[in-house]
Amino acid sequence: MGLLDNKRALIVGVASNRSIAWGIAQAMHREGAELAFTYQNDKLRGRVEKFAAELDSEIVVPCDVAKDEEIQGVFDHLDDYWDGLDILIHSVAFAPKEQLDGDYLENVTRDGFLTAHEISSYSFAALGDASREMMKGRNGSMLTLSYIGAVRAMPNYNVMGVAKASLEANVRYMASSLGPEGIRVNAISAGPIKTLASSGISGMRDFLNHVEKVSPMRRNVTIDEVGNVAAFMCSDYASAITGEITYVDNGFNSIGMG
Repeated sequence: MGLLDNKRALIVGVASNRSIAWGIAQAMHREGAELAFTYQNDKLRGRVEKFAAELDSEIVVPCDVAKDEEIQGVFDHLDDYWDGLDILIHSVAFAPKEQLDGDYLENVTRDGFLTAHEISSYSFAALGDASREMMKGRNGSMLTLSYIGAVRAMPNYNVMGVAKASLEANVRYMASSLGPEGIRVNAISAGPIKTLASSGISGMRDFLNHVEKVSPMRRNVTIDEVGNVAAFMCSDYASAITGEITYVDNGFNSIGMG
């Protein structure tokens, strides 16, 4: 018997087989959940359809989170397959590449700031609101992905750190809003992982090496480890956990000086 037997999960943000969202999808499939996926654009459609097939899913829906009509369209489409939704996974973040290098104030722009917040933070609230009708009365769970740059200044993370701070506040406000409907909202703050998204941050390789040297476990975290925690957080075993930011980073967040 799996942790997520009879659960239905929507995974938003799978872009490659190195992405954290893929690690989460694999863990949830292993634990018995039925899965549905979104893809951002036609360029990614075939790739996501292949990933979905590997996990026994035929439900693949377009969703550009910058477009309200596409967000609503996801749930209109899901309604054709499922009579309810138990889990929403939000693994979406973006800032223009030129914002993620060098001095924060020298590089941040109004457009870059707004884009980072719209895609990386507001999209979680928009998806949460659009999905709540399908999740009511099912002890549902929403989960997003943050990073320690939300609470500490990190080299080159810049406006993305500010957007992640917004996302973490979003988690708390959404948890308060959705709790009366039986829906929990949490985030995982994962350690650095070499993904397509992180490759756009200058100096990521050096930071991975640093974390490996100084974290209590003396290694970097994997997408599988993040996936395992996500499966637990979205299971009924975590039924009293909401509004939380859970670190999965081999203890790096606890280090004061390394």
